[in-house]
Amino acid sequence: MYILMVVIFVLGYAAIALEHNIRIDKAASALVTGVLCWTVYVLGAPGIIDFGEEFQRIVGFVGDGHFESAEYYGDAEGSSHYIREYLEFQILEHLGEIASILFFLLGAMTIVELIDAHEGFAVITDRIKTTSKSKLLWIICLLTFFFSAALDNLTTSIVMVSLLRKLIDDKGDRWIFAGMVILAANAGGAWSPIGDVTTTMLWIGSQITAGAIIVKLILPSLVCLLVPLIILSARMKGHVQRPIKSEGLEHYVNPTTNRERNIVFFAGVAGLLFVPFFKTYTHLPPFMGMMLSLGVLWALTEILHRSKNREAKYKLSVIGVLRKVDTASVLFFLGILLAVASLQSAGQLGEMAGFLDNSFGTSEESGIYAISIIIGLLSSIVDNVPLVAAAMGMYDISMVEGSFFAQDGLFWEFLAYCAGTGGSALIIGSAAGVAVMGLENMSFGWYLKKISLLALVGYAAGAITYIIQESVFL
Repeated sequence: MYILMVVIFVLGYAAIALEHNIRIDKAASALVTGVLCWTVYVLGAPGIIDFGEEFQRIVGFVGDGHFESAEYYGDAEGSSHYIREYLEFQILEHLGEIASILFFLLGAMTIVELIDAHEGFAVITDRIKTTSKSKLLWIICLLTFFFSAALDNLTTSIVMVSLLRKLIDDKGDRWIFAGMVILAANAGGAWSPIGDVTTTMLWIGSQITAGAIIVKLILPSLVCLLVPLIILSARMKGHVQRPIKSEGLEHYVNPTTNRERNIVFFAGVAGLLFVPFFKTYTHLPPFMGMMLSLGVLWALTEILHRSKNREAKYKLSVIGVLRKVDTASVLFFLGILLAVASLQSAGQLGEMAGFLDNSFGTSEESGIYAISIIIGLLSSIVDNVPLVAAAMGMYDISMVEGSFFAQDGLFWEFLAYCAGTGGSALIIGSAAGVAVMGLENMSFGWYLKKISLLALVGYAAGAITYIIQESVFL
């Protein structure tokens, strides 16, 4: 059963990676994988569980204090009861952590959809006037970089692709820009606690703090973008052809005023930026701050549109935009986090941590750098969410000040950078890449040929920048 869990996990991973080939949504594969892993764990629990001190502490067992083997435990009175109690504790403990991430994402996605419903992003995009390829590339990439830090890389990539369709008519030129949007969105998300789901996971899990991750990673992340941007912009000449501007019927049927657009945009962005400050001062989980921001923005939009008819008000309300939220992504995170949690509970991730320690060593900086870089490159093949979740399960937060695994320690910070930016090497390696691939029908081979090498160069440049930064200032 112990090995079967790993087999199911690997097969589930393969199904997620080959989503477009097998034509099964990755959310379905993730949910099946997560539930099956826990099912196998439960069925094989007597042969998998470590009946040591942690087990006895959780079930509150009072007896001779010896649970040295499953055989001994199986003969103990009430064994089934203790196993159920232990497994229930593990599931509920993981569910609390997973729910914090999911509610945070749901709140953030709803706020962004609400801004978009009010055409709030036009506050910025309408001010872009240049047609020079080089200048436009710099504007788009830097805008994406900072947008991604304030919102998230997935949402930002979707918004920027929508913008590119209004700015660039030629598909070839638009694909080049869209490829750089992926790099910029992932680089921008890595240094912000709310910019990338993996950085958010580390932040919620207390491996990092908001202030420290911004200070330590903003320069490496910026270098990760600037190096490929400089290389590519030097080769780009001429001007882009803008498409003929047209507006659909919806624009006239359900318009928003400039006042409403500005209010919702600035209130929404302020609400997202408020979350890290809320956590810092209250020490409540980040999803609480996100729910507060959503509630305030919800009330604000209700007040703004209270005089409108029911149909117009519905399209601009939280209830209306909830239908547009990417629920499949939320369910994907649920499934994959459940799967990783099962491997953490059963002990496979602990064994993997031991293997990495023996292979690279985590007592030296070189070993920490090697492990994080490998995880980052792996994230270009498989999703970075389960990789980071696995790393969080493999290594506990150290209470020793100055440790590589302490809060804001070297491992967690460098992992945030590598997992956030390494996925750019392949288009399927990040949520931003998958979103752009679907929206623009961009091929895997085209991205591999045109963008992957630039992404790897940027990834390496940012990693070197971080290492030098740590060596010089610490």
